[in-house]
Amino acid sequence: MPVKPLEQAKSRLAAFAGAHRPRLALAFALDTAAAALAAPGVARLLAVTRDAEAGALLAALGAVVVADEPGTGLNAALAHGAALAAGLALHGPVATLSADLPALRPDELARVLSAARPLGRAFLADAPGLGTTLLACPPGGALRPAFGPGSRVRHAAGGARELLLDRVPSVRRDVDTGADLQEALALGVGPHTAAASAALV
Repeated sequence: MPVKPLEQAKSRLAAFAGAHRPRLALAFALDTAAAALAAPGVARLLAVTRDAEAGALLAALGAVVVADEPGTGLNAALAHGAALAAGLALHGPVATLSADLPALRPDELARVLSAARPLGRAFLADAPGLGTTLLACPPGGALRPAFGPGSRVRHAAGGARELLLDRVPSVRRDVDTGADLQEALALGVGPHTAAASAALV
């Protein structure tokens, strides 16, 4: 799970959240991590970040925090984290998950991961259907992340199988805008996001 430095994270929320934006970004990451760690089938969670505050709080939740190397962007960080994760679990699959899924439900994540396993390299599109919230690869496979705007098309073009699942809205609902946050709140967010969102009122 990649976590940007908080002062840079969720820039599209600036107009909506103002000075609360870094707190919201941190809250999203903490609620995402807590739900992922509680999901059946998740052996461990690696958080790739160079933000000291986020790293310390994620570690306190039980995440394994690793440095953002080589520090050249999201996909490089994810490839680095995937390689480390594969080293820790030589016979297990690896998946990357967006850090802005504050409504994430452990059972829904477990369902997505279970569906991905027999497909090999597979991905789940975000709620708008343009991006990607989860990308998985089989044991010994290469993750080959291609995140960023339009990543759904790139992951499909790169040979990843799309997971066409219903009833997993919490795994699709990433938050980039105020409208996204309202949708996440309607699904039911974790305690950190609930508290941070209450401060916006």
